[in-house]
Amino acid sequence: MSQVPVLKIDGITLTQSLAIIEYLEETRPTPVRLLPQDPKKRASARMISDIISSGIQPLQNLYVLKQMSQETQLTWAQGVISSGFGALEHILQSTAGKYCVGDEISMADLCLVPQVANAERFKVDLSPYPTINRLNKALLTMEAFQVSHPSRQPDTPPELRA
Repeated sequence: MSQVPVLKIDGITLTQSLAIIEYLEETRPTPVRLLPQDPKKRASARMISDIISSGIQPLQNLYVLKQMSQETQLTWAQGVISSGFGALEHILQSTAGKYCVGDEISMADLCLVPQVANAERFKVDLSPYPTINRLNKALLTMEAFQVSHPSRQPDTPPELRA
């Protein structure tokens, strides 16, 4: 599909963020698990990740936006993100602790931070989403989230760099 991310590892090529995260989770055990042990929390982490990666992000990525006029792009992206964040805020109010699912980092947190960065990029009013804001701020205090932030990547356009 000519999209990122792509990971070449162990003799295979993987695309799509969630597939990559789950493969690494299953083949590279670390002290920090991105999928909780508890089945209900694990399902919540997957649900939140899917909402972001399948229900919000694809509808406001560059591939989609290039299909419409410059005048409608901002309005479209803001509408998609706001609608998705409304649903996400509601869910996070029942799943969140310190992070998206309880008090441990999960793959849901890995999905949340870049989506909030996109919301900021498209000038979405984030004030209706206090849980999303709180979680994003907590995550951005961690070095791993700071260095991997979309505004700090080598291919980030100069006007979006941090």
